[in-house]
Amino acid sequence: MVADKGKKMKVAEKAEDDNNQIDEALVLSIEKLQEIQDELEKINEEASDKVLEVEQKYNEIRKPVYDKRNDIIKSIPDFWLTAFLSHPVLHTLLNEEDQKIFKYISSLEVEDFKDVKSGYSITFNFQPNPYFEDTKLTKTFTFLDEGTTEITATPIKWKEGMGMPNGVTHEKKGNKRPFVDDGFFSWFSSTVQKEAMEDYQDEIADVIKEDLWPNPLSYFNTDPDDEFEGDEADEGDKDGDDSEEDDDEQDDDDEDDEEDGDADN
Repeated sequence: MVADKGKKMKVAEKAEDDNNQIDEALVLSIEKLQEIQDELEKINEEASDKVLEVEQKYNEIRKPVYDKRNDIIKSIPDFWLTAFLSHPVLHTLLNEEDQKIFKYISSLEVEDFKDVKSGYSITFNFQPNPYFEDTKLTKTFTFLDEGTTEITATPIKWKEGMGMPNGVTHEKKGNKRPFVDDGFFSWFSSTVQKEAMEDYQDEIADVIKEDLWPNPLSYFNTDPDDEFEGDEADEGDKDGDDSEEDDDEQDDDDEDDEEDGDADN
């Protein structure tokens, strides 16, 4: 009996030793895995820095080409007005008064900060016009270290009698700036201060920067009527298909009623 008890104790001790070895092996594996992850993180950080360096380099290379493009655009009447009105999203931004003012735009520029990840600016250059004194309106988006975005805009100096209701400065407190119905200058004058919410997103600025600016010619060459009619046609086709399906279902119901009538006879 004593021998059996001693044997059980040795088995228990061996099992405990085995568990300790397993725990130690698991801890060692996790530590090694963490070292690998740390190494990968370091490589990823270096890669991000390299990507930014390349982007900064090519921003400098693109700048004189963009300037040359702007010089040519200046010779094309209503280029930016047409490009905005032909854009599937931005055309909703310009009300009738905005369209009159947009006839005076001479150039548009989107420029990343030297440190690409810290922000960018969108500048609208105007010819002398009867609406405001400014010839340069700039909206700037600064990405701060704490994860917030600060947005500033040139205060518009409206000429006497030309001040527009949508030209009043508005401060945005939410984390997303939706597309607006009250006009371009309402969007332009909307600002966000440092204490604003994190992950703020200005969809209009994103569209201008990422879609319109890289190739505005593609929208200038687009007939907005054709594009929007195409969208309506698609919706019409969809409605037509739905109507045909309804007709088919009605026909099936009528056939079923006839078959039921024959069966009763």
